[in-house]
Amino acid sequence: MIYLDNAATSYPKPAEVIETVKNSMVFYGANPGRSGYDFSVKTAEEVFLTRTKLNDFFNGYGSEYVSFFSNCTYALNTAIKGIVKKGDHIVISSLEHNSVLRPVYALKTAGIADFSVFRADENEEILLDSFRKVFRKNTRLCVVTSVSNVFGNILPLKKLAEIAHKNGALFFVDGAQGAGVIKLDMKAMGIDCLCVPGHKGLLGPMGTGALLHKNLQFNPIVQGGTGTSSFDYSQPREYPERLESGTLNVLGICGLREGVEILESIGIDEVFQRESDLCELLFNGLKEVENVKLYRENYNRKKLAPIVTFNVKDYHSEYVSSVLNDNGFAVRGGFHCSPLAHKFYGTEKVGGVRISPSFMTDEKDIKNLLILVRKIAF
Repeated sequence: MIYLDNAATSYPKPAEVIETVKNSMVFYGANPGRSGYDFSVKTAEEVFLTRTKLNDFFNGYGSEYVSFFSNCTYALNTAIKGIVKKGDHIVISSLEHNSVLRPVYALKTAGIADFSVFRADENEEILLDSFRKVFRKNTRLCVVTSVSNVFGNILPLKKLAEIAHKNGALFFVDGAQGAGVIKLDMKAMGIDCLCVPGHKGLLGPMGTGALLHKNLQFNPIVQGGTGTSSFDYSQPREYPERLESGTLNVLGICGLREGVEILESIGIDEVFQRESDLCELLFNGLKEVENVKLYRENYNRKKLAPIVTFNVKDYHSEYVSSVLNDNGFAVRGGFHCSPLAHKFYGTEKVGGVRISPSFMTDEKDIKNLLILVRKIAF
């Protein structure tokens, strides 16, 4: 199998990550923060080290403001629903994943908050102008993807944050596709809250995610045991306990730290360069194939993350991905949980065939994929 679906989850996981997870079952098997004996304290220290690692990696506002979740979706739901109040207005982009769209839509249908969608155009001036125009007096929150999970667009986060803050709004970022792929610097970019998955660009296990924030006063959507203030019926106000109820996924958290350390050792710029080389090779090859539809004129790595999405003739993308699967290529067809993006690019009827290589993908695999696509297209 040639795996080309790293935008869904990275595979294969580095051997060091797998070994770390296995060792954690033995050496860090106690419940962190629940007891004072050495085994529990040692486990809690490992969790703290991962908080510190993520805070440093994203230049956050302190390790205590790093909370762990089972994935990026839970982190986004906690961030959005935990900050919005009755009568607020939310701004999102036309490229948002359902992990953002559905929570804000739920808030609207419940009569709690309204939302607007700005045009995430490939022309930055059009994008920024559209963003400026959607603000209202009651706009409290902007939630923007770092990278489109369908078409790879990198959004100008720093400029968007500046506009949001000038309008008195908080700026939250969905880092699902950007974390570990592009540099996300919370302080430099003005990001008030960043939600990330552990299992994609950060190379960690599935079932991991994190929320990093600027000491914001979230109303937790889950309450329960935190190992602190047990006689207080209210959820603790202190972070990170305020957002972490129940036992953490210690094995996954340890594996996540190992994944980030591997990424640091390689260098995020090197990873981006390698993956972009593969995508540019693929894009330029597809551009020469008759009956293949691409959704931009050129592959501009300054504006694109390493994702290439295309369609063949009038075939549904799931048919094309099925043919590729039958020939040993694991790629993603369909709508990628992003209806806004498909409506924006006019692919709501057929979806898109998405190719997302990793830095471990071999160039010959891309060339073999091109040969197969040519056969499908004729």
